[in-house]
Amino acid sequence: MFRGLIASVSLLALAGCASGSSLAGTDLPTGSAAYTALPPPPAIATGVYRIAPYDTLVVTVFQEPDLSTPANSPLQVDARGNINMPLVGAVPAAGKTTTELSSAIAAGLAQRYLRNPQVSVAIASSQPEKITVQGEVNQAGVFDIRGKTSLLQALSLARGESKLAATNEVAIFRTINGQRMGALFDVDQIRRGAAPDPELAPNDVVIVGHSRRKEAWQNVLAVNPLSGVFRVLTAIP
Repeated sequence: MFRGLIASVSLLALAGCASGSSLAGTDLPTGSAAYTALPPPPAIATGVYRIAPYDTLVVTVFQEPDLSTPANSPLQVDARGNINMPLVGAVPAAGKTTTELSSAIAAGLAQRYLRNPQVSVAIASSQPEKITVQGEVNQAGVFDIRGKTSLLQALSLARGESKLAATNEVAIFRTINGQRMGALFDVDQIRRGAAPDPELAPNDVVIVGHSRRKEAWQNVLAVNPLSGVFRVLTAIP
């Protein structure tokens, strides 16, 4: 048993000399460079909402009930970001505010011989944004977010990190102007207040690295009782 303990401790020491995380070999920026690579998403003015696919809308055309949408049967924005209006047909809606869409619908109706149509658009329901959390977390998955969401909040949605998480190397990946970008963040420093908690953007992917050092230690404990390991460690000069 003594030889087995020595072999286990030697294995742990070798693991400590090796790369400590599954993300350690990447070229992703770290430290202050990570916050530069993935800046906070642009702030949206209070009260301004951009329509998204699968949102549902109530469209009212003044004094034209046949062209209006009943409140109990709103129009849904399709996957391409369009809605279908009587007389007008497909109208691009995604990315517009309700005011901008009202103007677009009114312009389309005016071309169909309606004189000075008055149109209002209201959001009946909106689809939440989503982020993905993977890697060494207790519940990986795709999560709905509404409003500002930080990295620590995202980890909470995934029920925290697993026992084998490399908490000093947590990656965030984001598509910026069509280019895939990524950076590594130290969750331990963030929790201590030594580094800012980065704000996530919709569709971000968070990956918590796997700690090989923790894995090696867990293997030691699985083979040998904890008290026996400590006795060997204290006996070694």
